[in-house]
Amino acid sequence: MKRTRVLLADDHQVVLEGLKSLLKDEFDIVGSAQDGQELVNQAVALHPDVIVADISMPQLSGIEAARRIKTVDPNIKIVFLTMHPDATYAASAFEAGASGFVLKHSAPSELVTAIHEAVKGKTYVTPLIAGDLIHAYQQGDSPEKMLLKKISPRQREVLQLMAEGKSAKQIASVLDISTKTVEFHKYKMMEQLNIKTSIALIQYAIKHGIISV
Repeated sequence: MKRTRVLLADDHQVVLEGLKSLLKDEFDIVGSAQDGQELVNQAVALHPDVIVADISMPQLSGIEAARRIKTVDPNIKIVFLTMHPDATYAASAFEAGASGFVLKHSAPSELVTAIHEAVKGKTYVTPLIAGDLIHAYQQGDSPEKMLLKKISPRQREVLQLMAEGKSAKQIASVLDISTKTVEFHKYKMMEQLNIKTSIALIQYAIKHGIISV
């Protein structure tokens, strides 16, 4: 029987090693990545069956990386493994195409099950937040969520790099755009969300799961 091919992503090497030890007896670990952009590149190159990824990673958040991966190959299943016991993060993860959401401290008891469910085409949510997630979906789209949907992938990249403490000049260099374009994206988002400062913009984006730190 063919073993499921799994790609791992976390910005901490010790976590990656722990995941390999946890999963290697049951799955083929085909590679690992330590930032969101590397994860996208590895996914495109390796075509894993399942990706196990953290949300909080440099370059691109796990959620933004998932959006890009699902655009390139919608058949890849993505299970998020995170420290955030927050239905907002989970909702953002599933909107990005995730098949599972597991908390890191529950990984020994839940991660293998979540991967198997993903391979079957099913969804796995850690029981610790399942109720909150259902409640969030029952509330429907709030005016804030409607605004969040207006933020473009490029704007998300700018926000992520801002959250990592990079200057407009550094962001421009990473994204290969002009400093003026970086500032345009920042002020456009502030206008859309009715936010007055860069710090408040970053805090809002983290709170609503658009980016992570």
